[in-house]
Amino acid sequence: MEGDADIARIAALFADPARVRVLLALDDGRSLAASVLAGEAGLSAQGVSAHLAKLRDAGLVTAEKSGRHRFYRLAGGAPELLETLARHAPARPVSSLKEGTRAEALRSARTCYDHLAGRLGVAVTAALLEHRALVTVDGEPTTRRRAGDRISAPLKDHPYDLGPRAPEVFTALGVDLAAARASRRPLLRFCLDWSEQRHHLAGALGAALTDRFLSAGWLRRRTTGHRAVHLTDEGRSGLQSVLGIGG
Repeated sequence: MEGDADIARIAALFADPARVRVLLALDDGRSLAASVLAGEAGLSAQGVSAHLAKLRDAGLVTAEKSGRHRFYRLAGGAPELLETLARHAPARPVSSLKEGTRAEALRSARTCYDHLAGRLGVAVTAALLEHRALVTVDGEPTTRRRAGDRISAPLKDHPYDLGPRAPEVFTALGVDLAAARASRRPLLRFCLDWSEQRHHLAGALGAALTDRFLSAGWLRRRTTGHRAVHLTDEGRSGLQSVLGIGG
């Protein structure tokens, strides 16, 4: 017989800034060795091992052995949990220009697990709707938050479908729509973006679109290991040409 969920036990894990840095270092979907995590989180080898042990016990990270090394990655719903906490957490005081730039980069464009989020992700989704590659089926032709949408979470039920111009628009973007349809994942999923409070495209199609932007050089991952991504000049030109997104 089980009692109520022990929320306090999980919440306590996020009370340590160093432990949160370990989680954020893994939040771009990578599997990292403890030595790499120690460097990215600014911890000693002993310190990062202690934090990883607690995170594994709580089911927030998993470990996979490869050769002599053990690689760690976020488990299950941990990415969504981090997104939700980021939405509710107050902004930390910025102590340096570098830190401020990093925070702004996250809001501008980032990966949310394997798809595009932030202002750019929301803008791309809105443009797909405007160009009839996507349509809404609830009578509200916008990406605004609907009643019942959970903050910073995948939408359980979304109001979107492929539009009449989907083949034309996604082909122009270099996305193989048929291949995305053949995925075992749902073709269309949407999340409520934590920083913009609007929907962004997820699912198999969102992942395919992000992969295409990265492979085409339209997006570039930041070299710091952060999940912020940078829109290149080629990407800016391509999005302007196909979707009319400027800036």
